[in-house]
Amino acid sequence: MKGDYQELVDEISALLAAPATLENRDFGLIAFGAHDSEDDSAMDPVRTRSILTRKSTPAIRAWFEGFGIARATGPVRIPAAPDAGVFRDRVCLPVRHRGIVLGYVWLLDTTPGPTDAQLTAAMEVAERIGTLLADEERAGTDLSREFRAVLTAERGWQYDMAVAALRTALGGGERGADGPHAMVCVTPWPTGDAPPVRSLPGAAALCTLPGESAEAPPAAPAPSSGPPSRAGGRSGDQPPDTRGTRPPTGTHALAVLVRLRALDTPSPALSAAERLLTSADGGATAGMASPRHGLTELTAAWREAASAARAARAAPRLGPIAQWAGIGPYRTLTALPRDLPPDPAVMPLLDPSHADLVRTAELYLDCGGQASRTAAALGIHRQTLYYRLSRVEQLTGLDLAEGEDRLLLHMALKTTRL
Repeated sequence: MKGDYQELVDEISALLAAPATLENRDFGLIAFGAHDSEDDSAMDPVRTRSILTRKSTPAIRAWFEGFGIARATGPVRIPAAPDAGVFRDRVCLPVRHRGIVLGYVWLLDTTPGPTDAQLTAAMEVAERIGTLLADEERAGTDLSREFRAVLTAERGWQYDMAVAALRTALGGGERGADGPHAMVCVTPWPTGDAPPVRSLPGAAALCTLPGESAEAPPAAPAPSSGPPSRAGGRSGDQPPDTRGTRPPTGTHALAVLVRLRALDTPSPALSAAERLLTSADGGATAGMASPRHGLTELTAAWREAASAARAARAAPRLGPIAQWAGIGPYRTLTALPRDLPPDPAVMPLLDPSHADLVRTAELYLDCGGQASRTAAALGIHRQTLYYRLSRVEQLTGLDLAEGEDRLLLHMALKTTRL
């Protein structure tokens, strides 16, 4: 867990002067070396698919396992098989730890190919990879419990003990508990179990929490939505509609702690969120907290990640992966009590019969009160816009020429989305 798989793969690539690919024992991609050859034949469909989809087909897996790679203790040369899509000879370096295969390093074979001395040096690096995979797998079986305890414990000795246990499991230093991390929330997650940590490169810990931990219950019924609209590229949200914004009973949210190389390099966390969304139910969203060093603010990071995921569900233009730093007013709105009812002045407007008025009012406020821009985005005449806005004022008793009244209405409509 304290190493960097990409660095080790790059080391093997340099030793053997060929791009290497690291997969786990289930043929899931972990890391791959840069491919800078101008020879298109240096790639084949199997390697391309592995890199693009991060996995191999069952048929390809069975083909390679037929050469005894799961039992091998040294390099295995595998001949090309064009009928199977394997156009190039390969060298497989089994990654083992204490006699157990945990993964494979793959290289496209060349002529004359790597020497025995080069392969021996590469196998030594593969052993280091095996140690890291074993440490990560061992920690992954325990960290779900400790990680969940940190995110759910009240402040006090129980929280301090959970953080201490998580710190011990992760190890210290910049590549462990003291290094840069980012929290990710994916909701709704389809099961109560977190995926194995080894299946998600860069993940330090994963756990599931009740879906309500990341989703606020709807404050009140709201109008049904019409077609999406945009105003100058800013607003592509549906009118506020609380239907479906809360996960069904029994669903969960997935929390992921992702290691980063630096606080200003969030790409590993974003990649993890994108990959997890492919395994989640349709309509799931993800949120990422601001990166932090160490474990002292994990609960705050979880609130940020969960709030960003909620914001992505409420405002589709922010998703499907939203970063806390980019959700604007939802940073404040998601901190409000979850059972907070709509402001009494806005309640009459939220009747389903006024869906067009809600849509018009929100888009008008999103556009900074610019009538011509709003009318163009809605595809209506400006006089029609003025009529609708007057109806909004009649229903709410608010004066849209007053800044505070406009702020109240704007925040109330955004809150209704949550």
